[in-house]
Amino acid sequence: MATASPPLAPGRKAKDIISAARESLAKMIGGKPQDIIFTSGGTESNNLVIRSVLRHFRQVHTSEGATPHFVTCTVEHDSIRLPLEHLVEEQVAAVTFVPVSTVNGQAEADDILAAVRPATCLVTVMLANNETGIIMPIPELSRRVAALNQQRAASGLPAVLLHTDAAQALGKRRVDVRDLGVDFLTIVGHKFYGPRIGALYVRGLGERTPLYPMLFGGGQERSFRPGTENTPMIAGLGKAAELVMENCEAYEAHMRAIRDYLEERLVAEFGKKKIHFNSQFPGTERLCNTCNFSFGGPQLQGRLVLARCRTLTASVGAACHTDRGDLPSPVLLSCGIPVDVARNALRLSVGRSTTRAEVDLVVQDLKQAVALLEGRA
Repeated sequence: MATASPPLAPGRKAKDIISAARESLAKMIGGKPQDIIFTSGGTESNNLVIRSVLRHFRQVHTSEGATPHFVTCTVEHDSIRLPLEHLVEEQVAAVTFVPVSTVNGQAEADDILAAVRPATCLVTVMLANNETGIIMPIPELSRRVAALNQQRAASGLPAVLLHTDAAQALGKRRVDVRDLGVDFLTIVGHKFYGPRIGALYVRGLGERTPLYPMLFGGGQERSFRPGTENTPMIAGLGKAAELVMENCEAYEAHMRAIRDYLEERLVAEFGKKKIHFNSQFPGTERLCNTCNFSFGGPQLQGRLVLARCRTLTASVGAACHTDRGDLPSPVLLSCGIPVDVARNALRLSVGRSTTRAEVDLVVQDLKQAVALLEGRA
């Protein structure tokens, strides 16, 4: 496969493929192609945002000695939480982790804004949580941050930038950066049936919003993310974005219907007293594919149930996190779920091709697993 830089026919073709993919990604999120940078995935994109904002703050405040401050929430993915904690450990930044509401599972705009300080440089809140599916109020937050930035400008304070990790939401609902009003948005391919690479949207890249490279090399991606482009993976990412643009509403409707059917079958088989749905907060929107629930009973820990399932493949929390043993999910605990309930949690995700017949098989599989653990089989 030719690289996208040489002035030869194969190189020009590779460059055209990358440009077309960039265009498709931009259309999927309502942005501009020139504001899209390809990355290796969500972890790199999130780290790139954090490191860029940190460097920009240092350049703006060269003589003031101020410590940059970040605001995020307690249910973020590890690729946000751990880099921020690392900055604190290095004593180069301060971070406020705002608790989510135990009433609705959301990071509420009032709480986020209350955490902002004069030295705050970035607010980063995910668009949808990967364990509960809860949708965060990003449009409201962006309006509030924009209003706050007008006041800060009048006081001579720098603007607060806004980032959202949209990994979990893409492909399951329409995502439009014009509605969200964010400065940065993280894109992860495999979350919407694309290859395991990613991208980063930066509003007004290099002009309105700063971005600094973490790597230095051949100048690809306008030197914001150098390194020979993975053209086949980028092409796949572009195709996945096209499919989302064409079919998002159909995907969403199908997954919601199947997820709702799954929850109905769980209640029908086990009863309301046996099942606790961990992300059904009144009045709060959640992703169409996510069902997080717990069985009641001290012997029905999520890992034990899964170990006795014959056909079900699922997780007890975020599938990409390292093994936490029998510890309950910090995300569920942050949402106010009791420890004994959180320890028993299972997260089931339905997909574009999941059928009701498959749901029936899964529910029966869970039924025999629970019976085994309770000594009834």
